[in-house]
Parts: sequence; C-alpha cells; structure tokens
Amino acid sequence: MIYGMGLMRIVIRLLMSVTLIAGFGHVAADTPKDQELMHTQRQLNKEVLEKPFYAEDPQKVEAYIKEASKNHIKPTEYSGPHWQAGYTCHDMLRYSWIEYRNCSYYHHYYGRYYRYP
Repeated sequence: MIYGMGLMRIVIRLLMSVTLIAGFGHVAADTPKDQELMHTQRQLNKEVLEKPFYAEDPQKVEAYIKEASKNHIKPTEYSGPHWQAGYTCHDMLRYSWIEYRNCSYYHHYYGRYYRYP
C-alpha cells in the first residue's frame, strides 16, 4: 500500500512537470501570427469600448411599455425570488433583462414598485 502511494506521488509530480513545461513553451511563442492576433484583439477591444452600452436598452423598454399600454395589458405582480426591500427596477438587471423590463412596465402602469414579500 505504501509502495503504491509513493508511485502515485511520482506520477502526479511527473504530470505536473510536463504540464508546466508545455505551458511555458506556449507562452514563449511570439510569432508574427501571434502579434497579428494581438493587434486584431486590441482593435476589436477599442471598437467595443467606443460604443455606448446600456444593458437596460431604454428604446426597447419604452417600445415595450408603449405597446403593452396600447393593448391594455395589465402587468402581473412579481412572483420570482429576486425582489427585495429597497430594490428598484434597475436592481433587477443583475438577474434578467426581462425582469427589468417587466418591472419598468409595472412601475409605469401602477406608479409604484412591486410589493415586498
């Protein structure tokens, strides 16, 4: 039994060494293709950061509220697990865009937020 455990430790150390050596070999590679990929990635990052990003997408929320109001759709009470005391609709974005949208419509329709459980 002791012999088997010693052999197992040697095998594990050998595998870890091979993994580390292979990992360092990959990091050291600095070919023109790698440089081109890094340049492309930097360019994509720059393009993404230049555009404004709104998780709540106000135009879509307003369009939903306008359409639901036009069709006289009554919003339902919130029945999910996320609503807590002190929350606003913006807090619902961390869970789901649809929960945010529905909360916004509820607030628009009733003029108040959901009731607390």
